[in-house]
Amino acid sequence: MKVELIDSMGTDLTIVNSARVSFAKVSKELDEKDERLIHYLAEHGHWSPFAHAFLQFRIKAPIFVARQLVKHQIGLSWNEVSRRYVDEPPEFYNPSVWRGRPKNSKQGSDGEVEDQNTPKMILEQTNLLAFKHYNRLIEQGVAPEQARMILPQTMMTEWFWSGSLQAFARVCNQRLDHHSQEETQDIARQIQEHAVEKFPISWMALSDK
Repeated sequence: MKVELIDSMGTDLTIVNSARVSFAKVSKELDEKDERLIHYLAEHGHWSPFAHAFLQFRIKAPIFVARQLVKHQIGLSWNEVSRRYVDEPPEFYNPSVWRGRPKNSKQGSDGEVEDQNTPKMILEQTNLLAFKHYNRLIEQGVAPEQARMILPQTMMTEWFWSGSLQAFARVCNQRLDHHSQEETQDIARQIQEHAVEKFPISWMALSDK
C-alpha cells in the first residue's frame, strides 16, 4: 500500500491569512501569535480557514480499504482506476499477519491467529483462481466491465484523492483511531506524514489529542 503526495497548495500562513482577512489584516511571516491563532481556530471549531489549504494524493490500496475510505466525501474529490476500461492483470494484496476475531466486539481484530499458514494458503489459492478465470473471460472476449465481477476485494486499486486540509484531518482523526481497521490506519498514517511535512502547525492543531 502506498500514499504518494502529488501536489499541495498553501502553508500554515495560508490558514492564518484566511482568518485575518476578516479584519483586513495580512501576515507576511508566521510568528508565535499566528501559531496561537491556528490553535485557537482549531480548538473552537472555526474550520473554514483550514479549507483554503489543499492536498492531492495518489493512493494504492486493496479494494476493501478503498471502500472504507471513499465514505469520506465532504471536502474531498475521488477519481479511481476503472476496470471497465483497464484489463491489465490485477495485483492482489496479501497481509503479512492474520489477526484474530475479537471476543467482545462485532468488529475489529484482536491478536494473531495461531495458524498463519492456512489462511495464507486459502488467500493465495483464491487469488490465483480469480486471476486465472478473469484472464480466461478476457480471452473469450467478455467485456472487462463484466469480467471484473469475479475479482476479489483483495485486488489492488489506485485513486487520486484531493481535498482541503480540514477534510483530510477529519479522515485521519477517524481512521487513526485504534478501533479502525489496521490496513486503513496504515493509509491514514501515510497521509498524516505528508500533511505534517506541509502544514506542521495546522495539522498539530487539527489532530485529535
